[in-house]
Amino acid sequence: MIRIFFLFICVLAIDLKAQEKFDPVAWEPPYNLSLDGWRIERFPIPIDFAPQIPYKGVEDVRFTTGWSEHENGEYWSYAFLWYIEGQQRLDANTIENNLSMYFDGLVNRNIEKRALPKELIKKTRAQFKKLSKSEGEDESTFVGTIQMVDYMGKKPIVLYAKVHLRKCTGTDHTIIFHQFSSKDRTAPVWTKLNRLWTSFHCAE
Repeated sequence: MIRIFFLFICVLAIDLKAQEKFDPVAWEPPYNLSLDGWRIERFPIPIDFAPQIPYKGVEDVRFTTGWSEHENGEYWSYAFLWYIEGQQRLDANTIENNLSMYFDGLVNRNIEKRALPKELIKKTRAQFKKLSKSEGEDESTFVGTIQMVDYMGKKPIVLYAKVHLRKCTGTDHTIIFHQFSSKDRTAPVWTKLNRLWTSFHCAE
């Protein structure tokens, strides 16, 4: 038991060290994803607020200009790409588990910062299904919803979501691209979110 605990501490220390070394400005992605008009954040995986998600790589985030403005049609509309080591497989259950942990962690990080009332805090509930026909060059495409706590508006919220799985030829990495919005997938903001993904291409 002591040996297992020691190994766990060593692995955790290595992961934390990797996060400290990661430079989001200097990092050059081995793919092309639009930068124009989007606010960008990048950070390492394992994710500090959701370390249970079992991947290693980089998260590359794109925010719409109105994503944090309550009355804006782009409220809670953003996307993030996971560039993950290894050839990963996805199913609806895996996506649900990953995103439940992700958004629970995001909410927990904001409980004190946003002074969220205790009665508001609920577990995230993610529901997804695989499309019978994948979109574009996707290996597989999933659609679903995220029922979570809106820590900015301090109320429950439903995010409509789409997840894309793609592999770049000649690499030992997997691309998982996530799109989210508080507006349903027929809303105008989805034209912008979908254009972001259709502009993606693997590095030549």
